[in-house]
Amino acid sequence: MSAIIITKNTELMQRVIDEIKTCFDPEIPVDIWELGLIYELDLNETNDLKVVMTLTSPNCPVAESLPADIKNKLQLVPGINSVDLKLTFEPPWEKEMMSEVAQLELGFM
Repeated sequence: MSAIIITKNTELMQRVIDEIKTCFDPEIPVDIWELGLIYELDLNETNDLKVVMTLTSPNCPVAESLPADIKNKLQLVPGINSVDLKLTFEPPWEKEMMSEVAQLELGFM
């Protein structure tokens, strides 16, 4: 599954994705983008960013801190006006949501 990306500002969205790729699940040595934890990115015309993401498990030890860390990092991306981050567990994350890069890195391919 790939993230749904909604924007007209592809340059700013690429900077957002690049920043997301600096965020890692502390238990898995792969960034959260490649893990497939980002379900949706929506950047409107006033550069307000909406993020829908999940975690590998509802019982993830960083369930409280990781989303807040990601939101804080994204708010620092030059050009972003505001960030609204929603955490969801629907659909639940599955290893098939990982990119081929992540699957290769973790030995699933």
